[in-house]
Amino acid sequence: MNDFGVRDVDVVVIGAGQAGLSGAYHLRRAGFEPDRDFVVLDHAPKPGGAWQFRWPSLTYGKVHGMHALPGMELTGAAAERPSSEVIGAYFTAYEDAFGLRVHRPVDVRTVREGADGRLLVATSEGAYATRALINATGTWDRPFWPRHPGQETFQGRQLHTADYPGPEAFAGQRVIVVGGGASGTQHLMEIAEVAADTTWVTRRPPVFREGPFDEDAGREAVGKVEERVRLGLPPRSVVSVTGLPLNDAVRAARARGVLDRLPMFDRITEHGVVWDDGRAVEADVILWATGFRPVIGHLAPLRLREPGGGIRLDGTKAVRDERVHLVGYGPSASTIGANRAGRSAVREIKRLLDRERSPELSLR
Repeated sequence: MNDFGVRDVDVVVIGAGQAGLSGAYHLRRAGFEPDRDFVVLDHAPKPGGAWQFRWPSLTYGKVHGMHALPGMELTGAAAERPSSEVIGAYFTAYEDAFGLRVHRPVDVRTVREGADGRLLVATSEGAYATRALINATGTWDRPFWPRHPGQETFQGRQLHTADYPGPEAFAGQRVIVVGGGASGTQHLMEIAEVAADTTWVTRRPPVFREGPFDEDAGREAVGKVEERVRLGLPPRSVVSVTGLPLNDAVRAARARGVLDRLPMFDRITEHGVVWDDGRAVEADVILWATGFRPVIGHLAPLRLREPGGGIRLDGTKAVRDERVHLVGYGPSASTIGANRAGRSAVREIKRLLDRERSPELSLR
C-alpha cells in the first residue's frame, strides 16, 4: 500500500464469472500470486457469476453451450438440477482448487488514469493502483429494455429475463414473449404449459440450428462477432449468431404451434399490443427476453469508446489503452470464448509488464 492508502498490484480482474475466473487461472499459471500481484473483485454475493441469478427452471440439461473452465472439468452434474446450483458449486470448487481468493461483494465504481502510468480502480473496499486491468463484467447487470410507443400505458405486468421467476408465476395468464434468443424460446415453452395463452414476437425470423453446439461451432460463432468489435461497433451477442438449437423439446413445441412467431408489433396499448395491419393481441404480461448490454460504464473515464459506440479491440486489448483487456466482451462473450480470451489477455499483460520492467525489451 502506498502513502495515499491505495494498494498497488500488477493486475486487477473485475468480475468472477467464467471470463474473470479464466483470467485469474492464467495469471496464476503465469506466476502471479493472488492478493500480492493481482486481485479478483466480484460484486456478486457468492461464486457462480451470472449463473447464480438464473431462474430455477433453467436446469443444467437446458444450458446452451456451457464449456468447462480451464484446468478443471465439470463432471457428474445431474441434468435435472438447476443450473444456478450446478455452476455455482462448480465455480466455488474451482476458486478453492486454484486458490483464487475472490474479493466479494465488491462494487467497482470507476477506473481512471492514476499516477506513474497506473490505472486507479475505485471500489467499495478501497482503491487499487494497477499496471493492467482485465475487465470481465459481462452483461447480466444491464438488461436491455426496448422502447415502444404506448409502453407506459400497458396496465398489465412487464418484466425482463433478468427478473424471470419461472413459469408458475404466469399460470392462467395471457403472456406475450418478446425476443428470438435462447432465453425467449425457453421461457415461452415453459410458460405455454401453464398459461391461458402465449404469443411469441421477434424482430427477425428465428433461425433453428441442427446438430450439437460443440467447440468448432463455438469458434465459428465467435469469429462472426469479431468483425464488429474490430470496427469499434457495439458487439452482438455470440448467441445471436449461433441460431437456436433444434432439439426434441423445440420440435414438439413447434408441432404444437407454441413457436409460431409473429413479427414485431407496432405499439402497445392498455390491454395488449397491436400491429398497423389491424392485428391485435390482448395480454396480462409482456415478458421482454431482449438480451443484455455490456457493463462497461465504470470504464468511461478512460474514454475507450469509438465513434461507433463500442470499444475497439486488438484481440482482448483495448486499442485506445493497451493496459486494459476486455474478456467476456463481444467475441469472447461465451464460455468457450471467455476461456480462450483469458489466456490471451494474460499473455499480452505479461508482455506489457515484462517490457516495463526491462525497457530494453521494447527496443528489440
